[in-house]
Amino acid sequence: MDFQNFVNRVNDLWGQPKFKEFDLEFDQPLRELGFHGVPHKASAFIVPTSSCLVELIETPFLVVSLSEIEIVNLERVGLGQKNFDMAIVFKDFKRDVLRIDSIPSTSLDGIKEWLDTTDIKYYESRLNMNWRAILKTITDDPQNFIDEGGWEFLNLEASDSDSDGSQESDQGYEPSDVEPESESEDDGSDSASLVESDDDEDGSEEEDGSEEEEGKTWEELEREATNADREKGGESDSEEERKRRKMKAFGKSRAGPISSAAKRPKFRR
Repeated sequence: MDFQNFVNRVNDLWGQPKFKEFDLEFDQPLRELGFHGVPHKASAFIVPTSSCLVELIETPFLVVSLSEIEIVNLERVGLGQKNFDMAIVFKDFKRDVLRIDSIPSTSLDGIKEWLDTTDIKYYESRLNMNWRAILKTITDDPQNFIDEGGWEFLNLEASDSDSDGSQESDQGYEPSDVEPESESEDDGSDSASLVESDDDEDGSEEEDGSEEEEGKTWEELEREATNADREKGGESDSEEERKRRKMKAFGKSRAGPISSAAKRPKFRR
């Protein structure tokens, strides 16, 4: 209450005609958009206003004019962590980047809303950036920095879309010497059909042989079996047994047929 009275009294004084030449205005902090963070060594409650970002409780105090800010980079965002960091890059690249660390992730949406209302360009990154090296590169060759797109290298959404587009193009690319899978499947079906045709031919030959066997008479089949047994027996017999059969056959051919006298019938007297 005492502080509010002090503010009202100061505002009345600065409203007097003799102070109008200073063109000063009182800015009211937007505490509903405030967030906790570590701008120096200790955590503090940082409050944005319509023209500044201030922390006026813990020393050293923090007062950043929004007109001096070039961009804001929100770092360590999207890693599933409870906290993220804010890097404030000033328009004067010779100034060190102001870091506010360990901001709760629950304040992310509120900070984005505040940055949108102030028309400050902000980016998001998953890692902390080495800002000293980045600013040195920019100051060494500013024209090259502009030609390469400026701060767009911090645009996480653009880099993700480019990587997705490259993956889609890689998936859509098919080398000319690689045949589609459908043709390989057709080849497999053709080879399968070829195998089946060979089996069909073998089966048809067997059926033809069985039909030929069924067409022979019983006497022809018996004669073939006898000849086969005779050939097997001839192969198994020894040379002496074959000679013995020859001599026996020769002796039968020399001897005449044995004729027996017919018996006369006996008559009773």
